[in-house]
Amino acid sequence: MGETVLTTCPRDCYDACGIAVTLEEGVITNVRGDPEHPVSRGKLCKKCSIAYNGVWRDAGARLTRPLRRTGPRGEGSFEPITWDEAISTITSRLQAIVSQHGARTILNTHYTGTFALIGFHFPMRFFNRLGATEVNPDSICNLAGHIALDYVYGTSLDGFDPRTAKDSRCILVWGANPSTTAPHIEKNWLQDSNARVIVVDPIRTQTAANADLHLQLFPGSDAALAFGIMGVLERDGLLDRTFIDTYTSGFEHLHPVIKSFTIEKSSELTGVPVSQIEELAHSYADGPSLLWFGQGFQRQVRGGNAMRACSLLPALTGNLGKPGAGFMYLNGLGNRNIDDNYLMASHLADGDNLSISHMDLIEYLQDSRRSQALFCWNINNIASNPDQSRLKQALRREDLFTVVADVFPTDTTDYADIILPAASFLECDDLFASYFDHSLSAQVKVSEPTGQSLCNSDIFRRLADAMGFQEPELYETDHEIIDHVLEQSGCGENFESLSAKGTIYMSDEPVVQFANLQFPTADGLVNLASEKAESEGHPLVPEPHADARPEHGLMRLLSPATPWLINDSFGNDPKIEAQLGEATVSINSVDAKARNISDGQIVILQNSTGKLTVKLKLDDHIPIGVALTHKGRWPKRQPEYANINVLNPGLKSDMGDSTSVHGIEVEIIALDQVSARIR
Repeated sequence: MGETVLTTCPRDCYDACGIAVTLEEGVITNVRGDPEHPVSRGKLCKKCSIAYNGVWRDAGARLTRPLRRTGPRGEGSFEPITWDEAISTITSRLQAIVSQHGARTILNTHYTGTFALIGFHFPMRFFNRLGATEVNPDSICNLAGHIALDYVYGTSLDGFDPRTAKDSRCILVWGANPSTTAPHIEKNWLQDSNARVIVVDPIRTQTAANADLHLQLFPGSDAALAFGIMGVLERDGLLDRTFIDTYTSGFEHLHPVIKSFTIEKSSELTGVPVSQIEELAHSYADGPSLLWFGQGFQRQVRGGNAMRACSLLPALTGNLGKPGAGFMYLNGLGNRNIDDNYLMASHLADGDNLSISHMDLIEYLQDSRRSQALFCWNINNIASNPDQSRLKQALRREDLFTVVADVFPTDTTDYADIILPAASFLECDDLFASYFDHSLSAQVKVSEPTGQSLCNSDIFRRLADAMGFQEPELYETDHEIIDHVLEQSGCGENFESLSAKGTIYMSDEPVVQFANLQFPTADGLVNLASEKAESEGHPLVPEPHADARPEHGLMRLLSPATPWLINDSFGNDPKIEAQLGEATVSINSVDAKARNISDGQIVILQNSTGKLTVKLKLDDHIPIGVALTHKGRWPKRQPEYANINVLNPGLKSDMGDSTSVHGIEVEIIALDQVSARIR
């Protein structure tokens, strides 16, 4: 009879699934869902089930020892070296760079290859002490939304407790696609709810198809839709004037904008019928209602403005501070009493550590005065960053010392001088805090690290020691950190007891968001108008903006997640690659006819940034003028060594210099038409 160990999936996913690992004589034989887990209920999603029983258990696919480059950058030619050689090479180069050019010329790039608390945060202790320049990880994902919500509510990280849905009459899902990005939340929370489900999304996702009402707006018109909803609320007496007068500020500035923007104009700009705008407004205002903001719709040039506009709805309808009401962007660590500044030892920074956007990374990499070294960990930059062709060229700089730590040989490791093998989540003890539920979970080591791989924390302890750093925070052990976090959280568990349970909630009953109706803004009120935003170059109140429709035959390109990948994680599993098949783009048959292209034809997507060859699929659920493909493929595993980011120019959003990837416009041309032009 095999042994079963409970652990937690640490991927960048709302579900935070519990996992039950079966071992026979210490060897993993099966990775499956924990039957007692409140979210996953005994099942893993298809992608995780395949990958965790596939490439993640394949030692031949892993990085198993440190490597040193022997050939040209990008060709993936390396030789094995010892850990001592790797650490010595890295630290000697870093010390020389700090002495000659300054620590800020060392760029630190990272993302969510693991979202476990230590694996995600601990390396920042080293970089804070070093004084390196951080490439802000949120700038490639959701930073515009965080800044927008901070203007209105003073926080973006204190969301509703999903358990409060039992008291909700309406759940509005705006720009989120849980059928792909949170399949267990979709099935075991959203579909199980007795509330009316309304979805706002340009794409008819499975979540949208399952909903009671789907508003299919044109991309980039979210703010215009939000103001159309506000217009219905104002016209039909659905504004909660008592709540507005008591708990908000700035309505006198917002109200004229609502009055001047007609519902008909909202319908014209968004493509959503007036009747649907009215239906949404009435269902949401009747409440109690929850509003779930996805990451996708703020990834546009006016994404911050759009998020700010949409976020006014809870306050205008009084859907705050009571059971069944509230909004969600992400749930941060604070509502579990966990201090991320402790995890990162933020105090080790000298107070002037530089942070830049991923949108600016290439410019830094091209300038030796601003970049002498590059660290990449928990991230595959070539797969996930914009302007892919220029990025690859920038990474070929011979004088740019590049270190990559990863579990697998990715597109980005091919450009490294030194590769450090990282252990997987099955090989490290850690903690995991869901960014959807108010829960805390154990990530339990179930096997020894593969080959000579090390947990992230162990890698950076070795680097700190070799650099001669003395600060005790750099040498705190994983279990010392775990013990401190569990005590800090007040959950009443130690790691052993938490490991036996897998996942716990921080309270027996659902937590009411903003229960005391005190908000962490300067005046303690919801700021419908924001002087802080105005001082930072934004309008005093959000605007009913809609992007101009593409012209000259161009189409708006959306690239959401595929059900088979999490960002680019799992893109190297052969079974998942088989499920992905060849890359496609889906458009409406009206757009296909206008371009004289047909279903199944090979087409080229192109713009001034790059081009990509894909197969055409017709789907009349796609709005006219919109093209749909999916993100996350590993470029080096594609025929053209490229994925969708070869078309991404890296335009910045209005807030936070964040990504505007869903604002890309492309031309679509049949491959044979291109060949004819050349002839």
